[in-house]
Amino acid sequence: MLLKFVYALLTVLAGIGAALAIFWILNKIAELLPGKLEDKVKPYLYVLPAIFAIVVYLIYPSVLTVINSFKDNFSREWVGFKNYSDLLTTPDFRSTLFNTLLWILIVPAATVILGLMVAVLADRLQPRGEKLAKTVIFLPMAISMIGAATIWRFVYYAAPKGITQTGLLNAIKGGDPVQWLQTQTLHFNSILLMVILVWLQVGFSMVLLSAAVKGVPVDTLEAARIDGANERQIFARVVLPQIKGTVITVFITVTITVMKIFDIVYVNTNGNFNTNVLGNEFYNQISTFINYGKASAIVVILMIAVIPIMWYQVRHFKAEEANA
Repeated sequence: MLLKFVYALLTVLAGIGAALAIFWILNKIAELLPGKLEDKVKPYLYVLPAIFAIVVYLIYPSVLTVINSFKDNFSREWVGFKNYSDLLTTPDFRSTLFNTLLWILIVPAATVILGLMVAVLADRLQPRGEKLAKTVIFLPMAISMIGAATIWRFVYYAAPKGITQTGLLNAIKGGDPVQWLQTQTLHFNSILLMVILVWLQVGFSMVLLSAAVKGVPVDTLEAARIDGANERQIFARVVLPQIKGTVITVFITVTITVMKIFDIVYVNTNGNFNTNVLGNEFYNQISTFINYGKASAIVVILMIAVIPIMWYQVRHFKAEEANA
């Protein structure tokens, strides 16, 4: 344990030292230039390491992934759109797309609604009670996806009939055990998996929305009460419009998290029983089926799906800055 800590500390120190050395060298290069040229070039030199990192770690892999999506399973022969057509014409993959869409529709909405409810209700408690409630709800954020998936696996676990049920739901229910994660009616098992992510993300949603609610001017609330508005009307017509920006930000952030979901599904069902999502399918293609072409195609589909969301978020931020 101590050795790992020493290695981690040395890594951090080495990273800081390397960054300082790079900027010192760039500064010396800038000082060799004439005065006016130095002032113009220096900002670009300082940004150069960040641009280099973006190109190497983001742009290059993205371009390579797009190219590989048009090649065969070992990324050797050019096959055109075959990977995309094979995926989109497969019933199992269409089911995976539908499941992913369900996650996108349900989880962000549920997270925002529950986070907003907790933020508003906790705000009405005494300071000590508010802190306790928010701490308890925020605690799951400290747990990794794998850890949370494992915890909830014990909640949904069903032991064979005749054996003491150690799974929480079956222990409470009693009688014959129910295979909760195998119940496909109305995608019930997928919804149970979504509960895990909502449980993890509600704390994040609550913190941001609580800050936004507390930022609503008291004068506007008092003016609404004087005008005869009840608490429901105040929330819907005064509070909600003023925290709209934060609600959108939380919704988009959780949506992006949902589109990358993998751990929860992998640990609990590995995509079986009609619970597969794009992240898990990517893993299966690249590790089980050794098909780099289809795996790359899945990543491209995810990137295409994320682009409009990111575009809307950037547009929203610009609108917020313009109105500030």
